Amino acid sequence: MKRFARLFEELDQTNKTNDKVQILKTYFLDAPDEDKLWALALFTHRRPKRQINTTLLRIWTADYAGIPDWLFEESYHTVGDLAETISLLLPITENNTSHSLTWWINYLQDLKDLEESEKKARIINAWQSLDQKERFVFTKLITGGFRIGVSQNLVTRAIAEAFDIDKSVIAHRLMGDWHPDRISFQKLILEERHQDDHSKPYPFYLAHPIEDHPKELGSIKQWQIEWKWDGIRGQIIIRGGEVYIWSRGEELVTDKFPELHAFKSLPDGTVLDGEIIPYADGQPLSFALLQTRIGRKVLSKKILQEAPISFIAYDLLEWKGSDIRESPQEVRRSLLEELHECFTTIPTFILSPLISADSWDHLTQLREKSREMLAEGMMIKHKDAAYEVGRKRGSWWKWKIDPLTIDGVMLYAQKGHGRRADLFTDYTLAVWDGDLLVPFAKAYSGLTDAELKEIDAFVKKNTKEKFGPVRTVVPELVFEIAFEGIQKSPRHKSGIALRFPRILRWRKDKTAKEANTLADLKKLLSIYG
Repeated sequence: MKRFARLFEELDQTNKTNDKVQILKTYFLDAPDEDKLWALALFTHRRPKRQINTTLLRIWTADYAGIPDWLFEESYHTVGDLAETISLLLPITENNTSHSLTWWINYLQDLKDLEESEKKARIINAWQSLDQKERFVFTKLITGGFRIGVSQNLVTRAIAEAFDIDKSVIAHRLMGDWHPDRISFQKLILEERHQDDHSKPYPFYLAHPIEDHPKELGSIKQWQIEWKWDGIRGQIIIRGGEVYIWSRGEELVTDKFPELHAFKSLPDGTVLDGEIIPYADGQPLSFALLQTRIGRKVLSKKILQEAPISFIAYDLLEWKGSDIRESPQEVRRSLLEELHECFTTIPTFILSPLISADSWDHLTQLREKSREMLAEGMMIKHKDAAYEVGRKRGSWWKWKIDPLTIDGVMLYAQKGHGRRADLFTDYTLAVWDGDLLVPFAKAYSGLTDAELKEIDAFVKKNTKEKFGPVRTVVPELVFEIAFEGIQKSPRHKSGIALRFPRILRWRKDKTAKEANTLADLKKLLSIYG
């Protein structure tokens, strides 16, 4: 655990990619194999099942530290991170252990069937056996909150360099349904394989955004252009007579989309890349319908009828058992079209249509129809492009439409987390409904550090009421909020929910009375909802 706690601390202290890669390489070369495997699992979102809720951790910490609950809550709101708060409040002990990361994870998993009192005793015993840095990581293991700026791509690179294995091979091996309890580091990473697990998807190829205009890309004739669909990116895999459906988030979602099980009739050794999307009567439906199915364990007949799902395929990665990702984009597209032509009897198998444009200016005009198509914009792919791994410049570009915007008044403020724990950085925005301000969105990104400090000072000077960590403020500051979509929502006081709201800019040029109204939001809802 000491080695992993040191890894965690070193990663958290640098923002430099090369430094993080070197730190990870050192760990993976030095740590025991079982700890390497668990570190990989933690950094790739395969975390131990939580055995204790955070409410109990708060209570137990306050009890063990001998402090009132209110002091714990004030400390938490100041620090901004639960695990760090707990590690700072717990009494310092002289006890020390040399148990490994794996030992402590097994220790937590063994709590599963214990009574609450026994769990408390074992957690306190663990706290007494660890130093402050180890306690911090141990509590992170309990809560599952590992956010230290290490992407899976970074971990993949570090493993590849440490063991001199091609990065794309490592990326493929890390995908799929593996768990440290069921496989060894040797078998997962180092062992050469003639045939990988049938269910494993390929690493996804991600597009870079076009910030301005694609005219710098050269002749439009060199590019394949499609709509950027608003759904869940996924791969459908047909191997060994079975169908497997993976989301880009590396979640096996086969059981969540029974409409797509018909793909099982495709030729064995087929892998499709595309978008899982609500679809009916020959056209996409709102992403909001897809959200009604996300997270549901049981899919009722009513849900299946109200939110029908299809798969819009836009790439073919494996054909007749052969990996064809190195083939040019237009070759893969031609094979995909032939496949679709042979299986038009599968109603949920939709071929992503190509967009024809004579020039970039013509394409710019067509892009204005994106919202009518329920698309986020366009995908621009070079006809000679291979299907690569991760986000690489040059061959795949996404040209999204400008977001919708609305001006809102800050009504509430709350402190942030991590390095922003001392600042009020999370805001609730409101619009006017007559003489009343109605909350419609929360936003916390898009401002500079200097602006955040200025707003923090405003909040502290203009607080009207305090509700725990939340402050009601004098309604003066106006912010332009950008968002990707809008929909009805009975759960929100405004009756409206926004998709991906964020702060576009601080409107210092506007007074609160000049902010938008609920009627303005409803007008956007009628057009784009």
